[in-house]
Amino acid sequence: MNNTLVLTGMMGSGKTSIGKELARNLGVKFLDIDVEIEKKTDMKIKDIFKTKGENYFRKIEEEVCTSLIDGEKKVIALGGGAFLNNKIRQIVSKKALSIWIDINVKTLVKRIKQSRNIRPMLNYEKLEDSVRNILKERTSTYKLANIRIEATNMTKKKVANEIEKYL
Repeated sequence: MNNTLVLTGMMGSGKTSIGKELARNLGVKFLDIDVEIEKKTDMKIKDIFKTKGENYFRKIEEEVCTSLIDGEKKVIALGGGAFLNNKIRQIVSKKALSIWIDINVKTLVKRIKQSRNIRPMLNYEKLEDSVRNILKERTSTYKLANIRIEATNMTKKKVANEIEKYL
């Protein structure tokens, strides 16, 4: 591994758990952009959306991503919408290797239902439709990643091993 690895994909795709596993295997630092945003703002993501709005969140997300994607050896998990930001994608393309963790809608919905995380972009009353619509909007951008891992039926360990094979 000779640069930053950036994991992208939908909320619930496992970017954080896969990223931790991968970083541990590679002996490098792991960063979760959402956690870094929470540290910077001293607020939970859901509270940022609720009190300051999505535009404010996206501005902070861009600042955090552009400062942390610096080409150093590490693994970074982006938030589900970060890769849609052109400036973030440009920095990723210059200073990192991007990996799309692709998971099908049914599995995403199951994982989101089991999660304690509140995801402000989702309509929980129509969860499957909400996930399907967001994924449909984002897929063409996720496809711009350097590597795609179809990870629907894979454990985090198996996904990490598949990524390591590419390296």
